[in-house]
Amino acid sequence: MQQNEQMIQQEKYLRLLSEKYPTPEAVSERLIHLEARLTLPKEVEHFLSDLHGEYGTFSHILNNCSGVIREKVAYVFGDRMNEEEQAEFCTLLYYPVEKLESLENEGRTVPKWYVETLGKLLELAKVMSYKYPLAKISELIPTAFTSVIVELMNTRPDEDPAQFAYHKRLLDSIVEVGSAPSFICVFAELIKRLAVGWIHIVGDFFDRGSRPDAILDKVIDYPSLDIQWGNHDILWMGAACGSDACIANVVRNNLRYNNTEVLENGYGIGLRSLTLWAARQYPDEAPIKAAERAISIIMFKLEGKIIRRHPEFSMDERVLLDAVDYEKGTVRIDGKDYAMNQRVFPTIDPENPLKLSQEEEDIVKELRASFLASEPLRRHVEFLYRRGSVYTCCNGNLLFHACVPMNEDGSFTKVTVGGGDYSGRAYFDFVDAAARRAWTERDKILLDYMWYFWCGRESVFSGREFKTFERMFVDDESTWEEPDDPYFQFINDADACGRVLKEFGLDPEKGHIINGHVPVKKGESPVKSGGKAIVIDGGFCHAYHKKTGISGFTLISNSRGLRLLAHQHVADVRTALRENRDIESVSETVELQSYSLTVADTDKGKAIHEEMEDLRALLTAYRSGVIHHA
Repeated sequence: MQQNEQMIQQEKYLRLLSEKYPTPEAVSERLIHLEARLTLPKEVEHFLSDLHGEYGTFSHILNNCSGVIREKVAYVFGDRMNEEEQAEFCTLLYYPVEKLESLENEGRTVPKWYVETLGKLLELAKVMSYKYPLAKISELIPTAFTSVIVELMNTRPDEDPAQFAYHKRLLDSIVEVGSAPSFICVFAELIKRLAVGWIHIVGDFFDRGSRPDAILDKVIDYPSLDIQWGNHDILWMGAACGSDACIANVVRNNLRYNNTEVLENGYGIGLRSLTLWAARQYPDEAPIKAAERAISIIMFKLEGKIIRRHPEFSMDERVLLDAVDYEKGTVRIDGKDYAMNQRVFPTIDPENPLKLSQEEEDIVKELRASFLASEPLRRHVEFLYRRGSVYTCCNGNLLFHACVPMNEDGSFTKVTVGGGDYSGRAYFDFVDAAARRAWTERDKILLDYMWYFWCGRESVFSGREFKTFERMFVDDESTWEEPDDPYFQFINDADACGRVLKEFGLDPEKGHIINGHVPVKKGESPVKSGGKAIVIDGGFCHAYHKKTGISGFTLISNSRGLRLLAHQHVADVRTALRENRDIESVSETVELQSYSLTVADTDKGKAIHEEMEDLRALLTAYRSGVIHHA
């Protein structure tokens, strides 16, 4: 009975498939393409993390594809261009609009130069296209001038005089009609898309750096990209959902790092009411400092209310406004009284410390309305939801931002949340579903979860206990230590890493865990447990450069294995244009394959094999007469 049901379902599926491939010839054609595609080299994947609003650094790394462009230019033109010429050609690829303007001002953009440059761009594009099927290349070509570029990509001027004449006429015509600058820009974009098959951003677009909005604008239409949300991303997502506590944290972070431009100019969220009111409350403070202090108190009140609503968060000790002796100017932490560096709290009622004043309620209401009304923020957060997730399993690699909550014995922590107990992968799946529901439903409990995901000790995005209150009001630095999850120690244990990989359905022998979140300190190796885990937070943010000693990491996975690039110095755009300066990086081989990987060795290869099985079944059905073809 069950077998008959399966046969009926299989026939139904094949009939649906036959609508897409209505003849045996159509099936055969598709099978031929798929079979051949399995032999192509595995596409190049780049992994980046913790961008933290550093638009200049990220933009240059994205434009030069973490050094891949420079390597390809040297490979193709090394015997025809000296280093200076190669550097200038690379700069043209990275910043075509700006470099063309500079060259035009120098009087160098004559017709001959345009023809020669277009020829070089075409040659480079052809070399870099060999690992892609024709259909994929067509998808990667920017829409402008698609048909002409397809023609150029398929000409063979070295093989036939007629092809040479046709090729030359195409290039000459581009220059004659005045379209050469546009074609150069389009070719530069195509080459960058060919250089990197897929980009994974392992969390944290926001905070610290000044232009997370510009980064998101740059990648929002990128064709081949996925995102694993970081704690700073989930904070902004919670704010965009309408969580007052998340909004207060976002505003405080931006005031603290003097990044109010992203709120006011990037997202149209004004801080005037907050700033004016804070100046009246703290007249002796600088305006920004006063606003930071005022929003911090609002934040602690809102967080305290959430903690009181959710005893399952086990965060009662974090409601420190209740632990302050406002007459003595002390706060009780872990049973001990500590002197506070501030004794004036004009916005707190000692009898009811968590109660918002009427002015604070008005400010919170105004901020919430601004966050919910911001169209640019809505667009960016929709993009994060559309292209992002809590974790991704891809080609044997497990990508997530921070941690899998673990106990001291290395077992997975059972977290009580949402009326159930979750651990390991099931907890990740719960968090992903809850975050998505918060965006669509705006339920108060789900908004509380968004705040907890940002800063909870047992959050997959955080994994540590924030000590914001102590760092702000207590000078005794012994209170500042932020306990973190045992995961961050077990990442150095190969067996523990293997258990994590197995929990997510990956091969514990061949797989890798790829994390961000924790900046890799100067002298520390980002490669853990013999390569089973790789931490790629190398400090894109300037605030971390002293700690990390570099300007970020890019992990590269290609057909030959894994390679980690440590970016030593990233030239700003002006310097790059003026001096043709490029990124300086140190390469480290993490894992070298004994053979070259092909598409057949990837997740895409598995999907192709499954599709081929279905197509062969359809072909058999056609030939046996079970299904009639057109």
